[in-house]
Amino acid sequence: MTDQLLFPGMAAARPLTDGLFFAIVPGALARASIGAITQDLRDKYALTGKPLAERLHVSLHGIGEYPSFPGEIAARAIEAAASVAMAPFEVTFDRAMSFSGKAGQLPLVLVGEATEGVAALQQALGGALAKAGLAARRSTPHLTLLYDVRRVDEQPVAPIGWTVRQFVLVHSLLGRGVYKSLGRWPLRG
Repeated sequence: MTDQLLFPGMAAARPLTDGLFFAIVPGALARASIGAITQDLRDKYALTGKPLAERLHVSLHGIGEYPSFPGEIAARAIEAAASVAMAPFEVTFDRAMSFSGKAGQLPLVLVGEATEGVAALQQALGGALAKAGLAARRSTPHLTLLYDVRRVDEQPVAPIGWTVRQFVLVHSLLGRGVYKSLGRWPLRG
């Protein structure tokens, strides 16, 4: 895309095409349970949104969205992630609900009380990112199942949990539904 002039000497902003964020991802057994709950909720509420089966994750920190791949920022994020030391932990989600969102694109998510480990990892990673000179947005622990036009009120679901043994830096190709892993860091302890 070429920049169009809005006013003499002023160029239009380039569209944001690349995002970076840190996340944890469920293992295969948890993915199967998440898939079953997603289908149950789709059936129960006649939801038509496509399940995010290949992109299931729990966001930890958003680094930012950019008009091209931010190589230097990614390198600093990778360096910061390598400095995080933490033991594996359990995470459990036991409620489903819709979050607010764009009209027609309400995120249907899983949330839970047993997310202390997620908060501890966010704190450790946030400190490492700050030392690397990166400002990051901490996310409320949740797992997005799909986006839909219908709102689903908060309700209990069968608990889904797993042991978190690693976290990942994701390169999101914005608006294209593609996630690429830029690195994975094990939790040990």
